[in-house]
Amino acid sequence: MNNAENEQIKQKLFDLRAALQEQEEAAKEAGQPVELDQARVGRLSRMDAMQSQQMALEAARRRQGQLQKISGALQRIESGEYGSCFVCDEEIPIRRLLVDPTSTRCVACVEG
Repeated sequence: MNNAENEQIKQKLFDLRAALQEQEEAAKEAGQPVELDQARVGRLSRMDAMQSQQMALEAARRRQGQLQKISGALQRIESGEYGSCFVCDEEIPIRRLLVDPTSTRCVACVEG
């Protein structure tokens, strides 16, 4: 992988990380505890609120996982290990890395 491709992927990772962090900030309210004041909210509304809360918590967990993958990819770029398959050590095609810059396996190892 040449320097221009490396920089392109690095920028894509930075952009992805920034977008995920913005989503994290916007979603903080959705994960707040559900108030159980029966005078204000009916039973079905509370159930809906609790379901929404759980969905928000799961989305946050997935965002955190993606942020960890991005950090790992940036560390691999800095150490010069980026773009090699973790399983077979072959180079991962640049087209695959442009689609998912956090990829750690080539297509053959993912399928096999």
